[in-house]
Amino acid sequence: MSLGRSRLDTLLAEKLKIKRKDVRLLLAKQQVNVDGRRAKDVDLIVDKFSFITVDEMVVQDNPAHYIILNKPIGVVSATTDDIHQTVIDLLDYPFKDQLHILGRLDLNSSGLLLLTNDSRFSQRLMHPQAKVSKTYQVTLDKPLTEDMIEAFARGMYFEFEDITTQPAKLEIISEHVAQVTLTEGRYHQIKRMFGRFRNQVVALHRDAIGRLTLDETLKPGQSRELSAKELSFFAAKDN
Repeated sequence: MSLGRSRLDTLLAEKLKIKRKDVRLLLAKQQVNVDGRRAKDVDLIVDKFSFITVDEMVVQDNPAHYIILNKPIGVVSATTDDIHQTVIDLLDYPFKDQLHILGRLDLNSSGLLLLTNDSRFSQRLMHPQAKVSKTYQVTLDKPLTEDMIEAFARGMYFEFEDITTQPAKLEIISEHVAQVTLTEGRYHQIKRMFGRFRNQVVALHRDAIGRLTLDETLKPGQSRELSAKELSFFAAKDN
C-alpha cells in the first residue's frame, strides 16, 4: 500500500520478525495497542505514524510534524543549497531533516511557509482539486488600476504551459499595494500576471494559506508546530 500504509499483521510480522499467524495470538492475548486502543483485527490498516505497542514494548513511534515558518527574504525554499541559507537551516528541531516544503516561496519573497514529514497532508493541500487558497500582499512598481481586478478574476492564458489560470481575487489596498488570493500556484504566477500590465512586483509576502494566517507573534525566521486547532483548518471543506 502507498504512503506507508499496511495491514497490522504485515507490519508486526516484519517489525518483530515473527510469522503473521503469530500476530493473531498476540491480538488474542490483547497485547497489541494502536494509538492507545486495544487492537483486535489483523487486517487493521496502519501507517508510519501509527503508535504501536506490544505488551508495553514500543514497536513504532514516528510522530507527524507540521511546522509554520515565517520565511525571510534572502532564504531559499529548499532543503539544501550551495550558495544561500535554506529554510531548513532556520529550524531548530531534531527532526528537521525529515521535513519537506509545501508551496515554495522564491528567494526574494517572504511570509508563511509550511513544512511537514506527512506526505498525505502535503498531497491533500497541494492537489489542484483541493483549491486551497493562498493570500499574498503584493507591492507594485506602478499604480494599480481597476481593470486588473477583472483580468485576475477572468484568468490569464499562459502560452508556455498552454493553460489558463484559475480565477484569482485582487483587492486594491493602496496605490501600489494589492492583496491577491489564488487557489493554484503556477511558476511565478503573480509576477507574470502583473507582468501583463507591465507592472513589476517589487515585494511579495504570503500571509495566509486557507484559514491559517501568519500573525505578528511569529517574527521573520521564526517557526513553531501547528496547533490541533490550526490543523483542523485543513480538514474542513472551506479552505
